[in-house]
Amino acid sequence: MLPRKRREFTDEFKNQMVQLYLNGKPPSEIVREYDLTKSAFERWVKQRQTSGSFRETDNRSDEDNELIKLRKEVQQLRMENDIL
Repeated sequence: MLPRKRREFTDEFKNQMVQLYLNGKPPSEIVREYDLTKSAFERWVKQRQTSGSFRETDNRSDEDNELIKLRKEVQQLRMENDIL
């Protein structure tokens, strides 16, 4: 079996898929009909309900943002340490 090629979807398409779900269409039908992965579809629904945005940066928790900040800081300090 060949690996599935990664596809990108517009926010408009994602909104349409979530709207189908909100209008009562079963998730299994949406996933099958539009050849989506269940995990991607579930993520879109959660993002729409949580922040209304499909951008990952808009859906990060405070803890995720803090972790990213700390990792950048550690990387910067390691680089400075290597220079010394």
